[in-house]
Amino acid sequence: MSMLAPTLQAFFTDRLARQRQASPRTVAAYRDTFRLLLAFVQRQIGKAPFALGFEHLEATVIVAFLNHIEADRHNSPRTRNARLAAIRSFFRYAALRHPEHAAVIQQVLAIPQKRFDRAIVSFLTLAELNALVAAPDRTNWEGRRDYALLIVAVQTGLRVSELIGLNRDDVMLGIGAHVRCHGKGRKERLTPLSRSSTATLRVWLMERAGGPNDPVFPTRTGRRLTRDAIQHRVAKHAIVAEQRCSSLQSKRLTPHVLRHTAAMRLLHAGVDTSVIALWLGHEDIRSTQMYLHADMTIKERALARTTPGSVSPGRYRAADPLLAFLEGL
Repeated sequence: MSMLAPTLQAFFTDRLARQRQASPRTVAAYRDTFRLLLAFVQRQIGKAPFALGFEHLEATVIVAFLNHIEADRHNSPRTRNARLAAIRSFFRYAALRHPEHAAVIQQVLAIPQKRFDRAIVSFLTLAELNALVAAPDRTNWEGRRDYALLIVAVQTGLRVSELIGLNRDDVMLGIGAHVRCHGKGRKERLTPLSRSSTATLRVWLMERAGGPNDPVFPTRTGRRLTRDAIQHRVAKHAIVAEQRCSSLQSKRLTPHVLRHTAAMRLLHAGVDTSVIALWLGHEDIRSTQMYLHADMTIKERALARTTPGSVSPGRYRAADPLLAFLEGL
């Protein structure tokens, strides 16, 4: 066994689990990264993962792996960068323990992240939101669960993982109704509930019953919904909602769009971006700035304040023939 295998094992058991106390989702993401990487290297050189050394994971190999997951697995640049971040984290850990491989480690750590175009966030208008919320068939148990889930998602802006992890005792429906969630980065936050959300949850939880540690939005067997299950439910209701609101046909509706919608509703209500950042659990307020870019109403108000009111339409014409020649080039 080379030094790579025990170092990688120690990275997961010592660095991630004991030192950083990484969340299960982080551990799973890092695990998948190295499963893909080791399998890729094995196919390239024919060596089993336990026999690989640091010399087999030089920068050219890592770059080839990143190109592979983007070209062959059709991963997005964001996913590529997330895989690279996991690899960098391991190599920074290995740098302190294996200085004899400093040259290889230094080259891997120098691999830059891939730049990509940042699209304007997608969110639902009020008409689209009303159509989506009305889509679940509330004559059956699953429809009533999905209705409550959608109401909570668009009002609180919880992430999918936070909705999945929500327990009954995380929901407080008395005075100052709110939900408590353990979000990204192991941060706990409280998000207030509106009157309509409180009423919806009160009715749903009476029907749902269960113990304090049971999930608020379970499957029929009482287990927690998965990310794929929530994505499937949202996509299913989006198809029904498209029949009532045709503008939904041009949008790719995902659970994260509901989070964006919650943020845009707060922004349109005049809530400061610093408060929205706290509401959504953003680590950095700069993450909230993307909603300002997506909000045309703010830009239109700015335009109304700055556009001169006495500008006559017309085309610029140079007063001098030489300037006119230069302008025409």
